[in-house]
Amino acid sequence: MKAIWTGSIGFGLVNIPIKMYSAVEESTLDLDMLDKNGHANIKFKRVNEHTGKEVPWENIVRAYMLNDKYVILDDKDFAKASPEKTDHIEIIQFVDEKEIDSTYFEAPYYLEPQKTGGRAYVLLRDALKKTAKAGVGTFVMRNREHVCIIKTIDDVLVLNRIRFAEEIRKTADLKIPTAKSKPAEVKMATSLINQLTKPFDPSKFKDDYSDKLLKVIRAKAKGKQVAYKPMKVVHSNTKDLMEQLKASLSGSGSTKRKAS
Repeated sequence: MKAIWTGSIGFGLVNIPIKMYSAVEESTLDLDMLDKNGHANIKFKRVNEHTGKEVPWENIVRAYMLNDKYVILDDKDFAKASPEKTDHIEIIQFVDEKEIDSTYFEAPYYLEPQKTGGRAYVLLRDALKKTAKAGVGTFVMRNREHVCIIKTIDDVLVLNRIRFAEEIRKTADLKIPTAKSKPAEVKMATSLINQLTKPFDPSKFKDDYSDKLLKVIRAKAKGKQVAYKPMKVVHSNTKDLMEQLKASLSGSGSTKRKAS
């Protein structure tokens, strides 16, 4: 793995030099975009709007429009905006991980200690395990500030970027029913939930969409047709809910293709 960020973690006066690695990789197929006529590959170019000529990466700068005039920025300008956060993650507080709503979670990263940070790394890891806490901090990556939590998975410290509160949309514009469920329906739905409840094992969930899409691609390459049966959403009446729940509990019916 290649480190995507190098810096340090600080909690109190303890400093831990670390390297950060992406904890995830894409499982989707890498599809190319082609011209429908002739199937030529589509290329994206960075073009000067005045000359129409392509601009190489080394000639591209970033800028901010202020008072109808561009202010050109370089890497030092971004560092000056928050030098203490550019290469450092300061743990501001500790929380119970369950306090943070999953809506806020973004991307996970593995943290690895640099040569001089081994003992401090192990200390933070073991302390987080013992207290069942997660550290909350901020840092800058790719010229943007992020808030994060640092927790443990097995013997590894894992940093998870989380969204700022202002990035979460409000729910006021959603059309949510105000009616209440009938007690008998709730009781039966609760029974169904309990019947389907078991320990979560992420290894049991696979990206089968990509596998199925690859089968379609291979079949099409051989000139074969793959059977296709579009899913139909059935809009059932509310009075059918009890029958659907009973069938679900008995295992005699499927609710996958139905929407109430």
